[in-house]
Amino acid sequence: MTDGTSDGDQPEPFTYDGTQVDPGEAVNDRYRISETYLGDPIRVPVTIINGTHAGPTVFLSAAAHGDELNGIEVVREVAHDWDHADLHGTLVCLPVLNVPGFLAQERYLPIYDRDLNRSFPGHESSTSAKRMAHRLFTSFVEPCDFGLDFHTSTRGRTNMLHVRADTDDPAVKRLSHAFSSNVVIDGSGPSGSLRREATEAGVPTITIEMGKAHRFQRSLIDRALTGVASVLAEVGCHPDSAVHWPGWRTVISDSDEKTWLRADAGGIVDMKRGRGELVHEGDVICTITNPFKEKDDIVPVTAPFTGLIVGVLENPVVYPGNPVCHLVALDDTTLRALEHEIESSLSIFAGGRGRGEE
Repeated sequence: MTDGTSDGDQPEPFTYDGTQVDPGEAVNDRYRISETYLGDPIRVPVTIINGTHAGPTVFLSAAAHGDELNGIEVVREVAHDWDHADLHGTLVCLPVLNVPGFLAQERYLPIYDRDLNRSFPGHESSTSAKRMAHRLFTSFVEPCDFGLDFHTSTRGRTNMLHVRADTDDPAVKRLSHAFSSNVVIDGSGPSGSLRREATEAGVPTITIEMGKAHRFQRSLIDRALTGVASVLAEVGCHPDSAVHWPGWRTVISDSDEKTWLRADAGGIVDMKRGRGELVHEGDVICTITNPFKEKDDIVPVTAPFTGLIVGVLENPVVYPGNPVCHLVALDDTTLRALEHEIESSLSIFAGGRGRGEE
């Protein structure tokens, strides 16, 4: 990783695979990474925006899983709706990494069901997935100084917006805090995942999880755009902008502080709580019933500790062992801050409702 500037703080061209994007230029490209069964090219959309001032090079990527759509809109809006006249550095915008999966609206590459996000950094003479990953990694990831990789939950579940990052790496920790998410889940990430392999290659990268598959969820997209702006301010791409503080933050780093609650019975799920909600120890998060709703067969799923629901099941049917809720614990300071935020929101709601009734 470099500091994103050249000698004398002069902006430099961004080059990839024989293409050069000079300072002050923006290029939209459909970059060839493979071929279909018919021999037609598989092309990935990429936008390179090179600022007129020296600064870091940052990649923004989405849809490594083809059905995860929220991040696509985040990357597109940064690339095409924002004013980059005063950009310091370069933005590499990759809204759809997994084009075959996106076209099929499937999570994995529909080529032997490979997971592109377990195939990085790839290899030029290995499997089809690793060849694609290699082309993407060498052309658009390795030349960068920082990275933001956007994901959603898998189908049938939904996540509150949160960051996943290896906070043992100081540069990654800096990014994770700058994104201004309330929740950061610490960890290096799975082998072959983009954020882990990019970080190990010297490009500090975080993952942003947000919402559900197969959807554009405007509130989450807007919140993620705030996080992107905050990161770009922090790393110097927008040096005159402010870094955003989310009000409170918890970093979950111990396995005892997070858990997936799993069903102990098969049946139909009635969720009582949603993503982003605070629950206290013993609270009922959902119940599982048979088709007849017989009272003796109702199985409650309760919170084993006080914490925040990061992810929940949306597909309302389970087998025993299926996950129903991702719960993270909160320290006392964070818990008090969150409870204060909830109380303030309720007070504002009650006040607004009262005025509306007058």
